[in-house]
Amino acid sequence: MSRLLVLQHLARERPGLFVKVAKERGFTVCTFRLDLGDSLPELRNGDLLLVLGGPMGIRDLGTSTYPWLIEEVGLIKEALNQGIGLIGVCLGAQLLAYAAGGDVERLQDEVSHQPLVEIGWDNIFPQSLDNNCKLTTLLDHSFPVLHWHGDRILLPNTAELIASSYRCKEQLFSISSLAYGIQFHVEIDDEMVNTWIIEDQKFISSALGTDGQSILKQQQKEFGLKTLESRLEFLNTLFDLLN
Repeated sequence: MSRLLVLQHLARERPGLFVKVAKERGFTVCTFRLDLGDSLPELRNGDLLLVLGGPMGIRDLGTSTYPWLIEEVGLIKEALNQGIGLIGVCLGAQLLAYAAGGDVERLQDEVSHQPLVEIGWDNIFPQSLDNNCKLTTLLDHSFPVLHWHGDRILLPNTAELIASSYRCKEQLFSISSLAYGIQFHVEIDDEMVNTWIIEDQKFISSALGTDGQSILKQQQKEFGLKTLESRLEFLNTLFDLLN
C-alpha cells in the first residue's frame, strides 16, 4: 500500500484535506512531528512526501532552534534524486525550492519596497494558458485561496512557474514532473484557520491592523465552504499528476 509521509512542524499546521484525499485513494498516512523529535522517514518506491508549513524558514537553517531543518532539506534532495513524489506547502514549498538550488527572500511591495505580508483569501491565476499542466486548466477562472506568508520564493532554474497571485509571483511551481511547491494553503478547514487566527495574532496585525482577526474570520465564512469543492478537485488533480 502506498504511503503519504507527512512532515509536520507544529501542531496547528496539519495536513487537513490532504488526509481526506489520500485515504480515499488508499494511502496509509504516516505523520512525523519534527518539532517533537520524530525521526525522518526512510523513503521507498510508491511513497508520496508531503512537507507542511510553519513559521520557521530558510533563514533558520543551521540554528539551534530548528536543528532538524538541515536534515529535512537532505530528505527532500533524496526524494528529488530518487523520483519520489513530493508536495511542499508554504514552508515546504520554500524548502523544496531551496533543496533544488533556489532561495527565499522577504516579500516586498513593488512600489515602496517595504516588507509585505500576504495574508487572507485572494485569487491565484495561471502564468500561461499554454502550459499543459492539468492544474492550469483548474486555474483558468476565479480561484480564491488562503495566503499566510511574508516571504517569496526565488525559484531555481529547474522550476516551472505555474500560478501567481497579484502580490506574490511564486505561488505554484513544479520541479520535474514529480515535485510541486504550493505557497498558499489549499488544505485548510474552518477549525485550522480559526486556530491560526487565535495563535498568530501578531503576524495578522502586522498585515491587516487591529481588525485583522475579524477580517479573516469574515473571509473564512465567505470562502471556506464555497471553495471546498474546487480545492478538493485541485488536490485530486495533484495526486493524479504524482501517481
